[in-house]
Amino acid sequence: MLQTHYQQPIATPSAHLATTMSLLSLTADELLEKVESELSSNPALELVEERRCPNCKRLLPPSGPCPICSQPTDYQSDQPIVFVSAPEDFYTGGSLEDEDRPDEPYVPMTLDLPTYVLKQVSAELCPEERPIAAYILSHLDEDGFLTTTPLEIARYYHKLPSQITPIIERLKHCDPIGVCSADPREAMLTQLEVLAETHSVPKYTREIVSRYLPQLSQRHYAEIAHNLGIASSQVEQIAEFISENLNPFPARAQWGDIHKPTNGNPEVYHRPDILIYFLNDNPENPLVVEIIHPIRGTLRVNPLFKASLKQVEDEKQTEWKEDLEKASLLVKCIQQRSNALRLMLEKLVMLQKDYIVSGEKEMQPLTRAEIAKELNVHESTISRAVSGKTVQLPNKRIVPLAIFFDRSLSQRTIIKEIIEAEKHPMSDSEIQERLKKQGIHIARRTVAKYRSMEGILPAHLRQNNHRTVTG
Repeated sequence: MLQTHYQQPIATPSAHLATTMSLLSLTADELLEKVESELSSNPALELVEERRCPNCKRLLPPSGPCPICSQPTDYQSDQPIVFVSAPEDFYTGGSLEDEDRPDEPYVPMTLDLPTYVLKQVSAELCPEERPIAAYILSHLDEDGFLTTTPLEIARYYHKLPSQITPIIERLKHCDPIGVCSADPREAMLTQLEVLAETHSVPKYTREIVSRYLPQLSQRHYAEIAHNLGIASSQVEQIAEFISENLNPFPARAQWGDIHKPTNGNPEVYHRPDILIYFLNDNPENPLVVEIIHPIRGTLRVNPLFKASLKQVEDEKQTEWKEDLEKASLLVKCIQQRSNALRLMLEKLVMLQKDYIVSGEKEMQPLTRAEIAKELNVHESTISRAVSGKTVQLPNKRIVPLAIFFDRSLSQRTIIKEIIEAEKHPMSDSEIQERLKKQGIHIARRTVAKYRSMEGILPAHLRQNNHRTVTG
């Protein structure tokens, strides 16, 4: 029996989207490696040695950025100038000459989840409790749940379970809230407990999380409503509240300043992927955002290869068509990557301009979901666009792009300033009251967590240090 094989075209919409998403998550250096690999293996792809603007495709003079894309339409506008620049144009915006460039790469501190949690709570624990906390944190699965029990931990340390449970409870209230829980229900109940300290939680939310999570996940709202004696519409509102505010898998949350899964090799900032500076180095001028395009020259489908397709033997036509489709797909998806980064950064820089200009204290609380909604894209698109990228700020400091979404940075900076200016060691409750006067409403335990994240001791230990210094 004769069998025919249908070959799926490469450039399907799903393949197009998958390729774009894959390229979007790459840094400038990784993208260059990808292009070089494709150039070496695909004869349908070629790199033309010319200086052409990655945005408007105009041919450029021998040096300098695009004279059109790099200039503002209005010098008085708050709108940043965002454009993709060729690699040889890197550092065009500031006064950073060769001798000013860093000799050594920037190496960020990367933390795994157990270390990140222990850092928050270690100052609050007694010396004999710290190894127990470390042991507990070494028994987390990929979702942040405990893979052991308080009884097993108690047996290991020859303690009573009642001595272990308070340590686990303290760990559960660290960031990400709910870590070290036994299951999603326990994690969500912990999150509700913390949330209730500063927000209004709808009635019956705790009961639904405690007793009806399976029914809730299956949208059996009528059944839950009947059991609780409330309206189905009320259950739907509670379900929406739970969806927006609770995370059943703590370790999957965006935890920490620059949380990014680590592969065992610390990331090194050889140079940023994005450059932000004031136009002509004048703070009165608009901000300029350069997205570094790593490819020198113009990447395109080889026209000679395409023209020769009709002359190729039949048995090789399929292979040649695949090469052409792959080349065309790569060129289009790289352009879409640039467009996506440009749109995201334009919105992001506008929203975080105060932070960029004035520093960490001015960081605005912002989530990837909010940016995604503004741009009408999926949240995963923003996560990919941010992942692994670094940005150089006007003060020449290089930071992860993910720092723009660090919602606690501003509050941690203010807490640090309060403690630096204190006349006597202030308790976390006193700091909480001081923050409340500044319009910042957070729980006392959140103050303690942020203080610990900054490496600042609790008040009674700062008091001891003060006595040692003055004594």
